[in-house]
Amino acid sequence: MKQHVKLLLGLILGITLGVLAHHFALDQEWLIWLSKNILAPLGQIFLRLIFMIVVPMVVSALILGVFELGQGRGLGRIAGKTLVYTILASSASVIIGIGLVNGLKPGVGFQVPSESAPQEVALQKIQVNAAQSKSVAESIVEIIPKNPMDAAVRALDGEMLSVMFFALMFGFALAMTAKPGEENPVIVLLKTVFEVCLRIVDYAMKLAPYAVFGMVFNTAFHLGAEIFGSIFYYVFCVVLGLLIQQFVVYTALLKFIAKRNPWEFFKKSKEVYLYAFGIAFSNATFPRALELAEQDLGMPARISRFVLTVGSTANQNGTALFEGITVLFLAQVYGIDLSLGQQLQVVLMSILAGVGTAGVPGGSLPLIMILLQQVGIPVEGMALILGVDRFLDMCRTTLNVSGDLVIAAMVSNGEEA
Repeated sequence: MKQHVKLLLGLILGITLGVLAHHFALDQEWLIWLSKNILAPLGQIFLRLIFMIVVPMVVSALILGVFELGQGRGLGRIAGKTLVYTILASSASVIIGIGLVNGLKPGVGFQVPSESAPQEVALQKIQVNAAQSKSVAESIVEIIPKNPMDAAVRALDGEMLSVMFFALMFGFALAMTAKPGEENPVIVLLKTVFEVCLRIVDYAMKLAPYAVFGMVFNTAFHLGAEIFGSIFYYVFCVVLGLLIQQFVVYTALLKFIAKRNPWEFFKKSKEVYLYAFGIAFSNATFPRALELAEQDLGMPARISRFVLTVGSTANQNGTALFEGITVLFLAQVYGIDLSLGQQLQVVLMSILAGVGTAGVPGGSLPLIMILLQQVGIPVEGMALILGVDRFLDMCRTTLNVSGDLVIAAMVSNGEEA
């Protein structure tokens, strides 16, 4: 059985059995024990296998990509194309989201339910994270790490941009100091590190279908399907926006800029899409996406390593769309009429906020709270979406990963292998 079929089977079984267990066996002690002691650890073991190689893989991939681009003096061109296409795709996603909210008006007439204790606790955690956020100037300064090793230790907690900055500078300086025609021992070492990371990913992927089943089952088991009932229209609006971005915007970008067959591209990428949806971790999906880009989609290694590594943090189309829809949805819920200028502010801030979003589940929630504060919407409204955020996180993570691959394909067009 092919890997993508196993992933899809694990996903479907996890959702189906989890929802059934929630409705008919939520109080069964043996099932609670199974969820807590078998399925949850299985998912965590898989994720830790991936997480333990994310930092060395990001560093080695980015340094190698920048080194090869610097040797050919193409770094500025590739970086420029990456930036332009990222802004283009992110802008389209947010405009789609805001257009849908203004057209469908999912928050108009919404009845605000009473907050549950778990929602209040989660909301307090998000408020703490939002309060600890830095100003724009501070955020820019702190991209440059004082201690790269310390930044690497905290990379998965939001310091990945600092690690990437170090890798970019190191790779560029390495390219400038390398002697033409001479094999650099540092590059040899980094190539070995990168190949070892890929091998570990292959090992971890054998466990992926079972891990996806465990994580999805636990989510459905604890939340059930009824959570979608009260805010179905909002969920529908987000998912519709993500689908339009995937099958209209990305299709057009692939066809007219990347010069590729969109459906063939999507077909080859299906395993990564299922993987991203099942685990909702952009950072954890990065190694497999990088492997797919080089081996199945035929992108030049130096370009895919650079674009996908940068894109895993800086290109968050799905997150930007989700943030734009959520802010305007909550404005409608509380009867706050945002002016065109305020909506444009939401567009801009959603695009910029996507760059700083941690590639972990729930990483966008503190940033949404900051957006709410900026336009005067009660932050307590966050409690309304916490119940469905896990499902929407799975959806937007899939679009984030797809967007990275699409931008890499656009940048690769016209470049030599």
